[in-house]
Amino acid sequence: MSAGGRRIVLAGNPNVGKSALFNALTGLYVEVSNFPGTTVEISSARLGPDLLLDTPGVYGLSSFTDEERVARDVILTADVVIDVVDAVHLERDLFLTLQLTELGLPVVVALNMVDELASRGLAVDHLRLAELLGVAVFPTVAVRGRGISRLKYAAAAATRPRDGEPAGVLQTVEDPGNREGLYLERRRRADAIARQVRRRLPRSPSVSSTLAGLTIHPWAGPAILGVVLAGLYYLIGQVVAQRVVDFTEKTVVDGYFRPMVEAAVASLFAPGSLAGSLLAGEFGALTMGLGYLLGLILPLVTGFYLALGVLEDSGYLPRVAVLADRALVRLGLNGRAIIPLILGFGCVTMATVTTRILSTRRERTIATFLLALTIPCSAQLGVIASILTPLGPGYLAAYAAAMLGPFAFFGAALDRLLPGESYPLLAELPPLRVPGLGNLLRKTASRSYWFIREAGSLFIIGALLIASLQYLGVLGRVENWLAPVTEGWLGLPREAAVAFLMGMIRRDFGAARLLALGLGPSGSLVAMVTITLFVPCVASIAVILKERGGWEGLVIWVASLLTAFSWGGIIHRLLSLGGG
Repeated sequence: MSAGGRRIVLAGNPNVGKSALFNALTGLYVEVSNFPGTTVEISSARLGPDLLLDTPGVYGLSSFTDEERVARDVILTADVVIDVVDAVHLERDLFLTLQLTELGLPVVVALNMVDELASRGLAVDHLRLAELLGVAVFPTVAVRGRGISRLKYAAAAATRPRDGEPAGVLQTVEDPGNREGLYLERRRRADAIARQVRRRLPRSPSVSSTLAGLTIHPWAGPAILGVVLAGLYYLIGQVVAQRVVDFTEKTVVDGYFRPMVEAAVASLFAPGSLAGSLLAGEFGALTMGLGYLLGLILPLVTGFYLALGVLEDSGYLPRVAVLADRALVRLGLNGRAIIPLILGFGCVTMATVTTRILSTRRERTIATFLLALTIPCSAQLGVIASILTPLGPGYLAAYAAAMLGPFAFFGAALDRLLPGESYPLLAELPPLRVPGLGNLLRKTASRSYWFIREAGSLFIIGALLIASLQYLGVLGRVENWLAPVTEGWLGLPREAAVAFLMGMIRRDFGAARLLALGLGPSGSLVAMVTITLFVPCVASIAVILKERGGWEGLVIWVASLLTAFSWGGIIHRLLSLGGG
């Protein structure tokens, strides 16, 4: 923070429009970084001479989760706190508001989503609310930009009422012995304040409220979820991962970028030289590494963040979590994990990033492991379908069963082995609304930019490593080294070894190489199971290393390798015993 500036912190419950308000206040000039010692992201941006920080959404300032600990630590250093309150769920959100006011910090309340409250025939007397809380309250509609200028002015004008440490810190945050009593008293006060300031307006049922009820209906809810997930898969897995990427890779990168790079490198280095191979060879840092970023990763990142932004801003994401919670709790996850798991069928790389929506490190580890091990991406699924579909529905069913086995086994095993407990699903259901286009595009552009900025170097390093192995002639020796595994254990031709190495670069490359070997029915099933369980592609492993760290990334990589060959060999022997 520059000299003379202050720390203005955004605080609030999940799904109150805090991110929309942050974007409305700051625009695109946002920095995103992990809070020290955690994977919890903190967004920051300049707000005039001050620094605006966006904390994770929390229900209170306890220390049960990483998000709560981070929010507490950031808020306690704030000069001003903007507390974002959902007008629809006033009783719930005022609990955190009361905690904040007890800390002795200058607090400005943004009473958000007042338009949604009005559609339900209700309103809040914000002047009476301000009187009861003892702080300024400003009605806002963040996604429409309403009330933002007044809120910004109030935050800039707010000052700490006295010097020194906030008086309420020890009592409200650090005293576990009196936590239950404080909780009950604060909850009682929040309910009483909400009753005093809410009033009813003439209303008629809105389309959004009717649809909101259907999304969690026992029968209609799963049907709507199926339609939404199919739409997500179509957008990410078909439109972006195949059509858009086909254009960016083949037309833009292969047609223009790669020839231009190869010509430039050839003018500087001799053909076959080490520098030329590392920069512009088949696996060169520029031709493959940078080419991947432009042709594959950038469109996938943009499409993924666009889809996630729609789910977030529409208010549908918490409803998906509620519907899927019962099925996933047996695997050490909760309902939120359905989003990365489904998006993994479009692109495992981007789905790994989505695990950030999970509440605990334990859950993020389980979800990332299952994604890396058992979920085939859309490009790989296309090759698998082209190989197994002509063999009949029996082989497709056998493939699906072979994937469900490790998925259920490792999910349950990790749930038992990893220390700690998974965080239970606590999901408040926000109102359904049409996402604001401007906010959606700003959020997508900002997130995509920062992801490419952070992960780009990892792709370049991975490409340099593969190019070095090729230049040294290691790739050509792999077939002989792995013959006991490919021929002896899996029952595949020894040429399959190169296909597995290609799968490290991109899984669909490896699957396509196996297709070219002309395997029989049993060999095709064994090969497709093995290549699916095989180690993540270089793009995925780079993101896994970024998200989970070096140690967890290494464990996932080794476990995938051992599982792929072990399970593939077992299936080969089962098929041999059964006569194929």
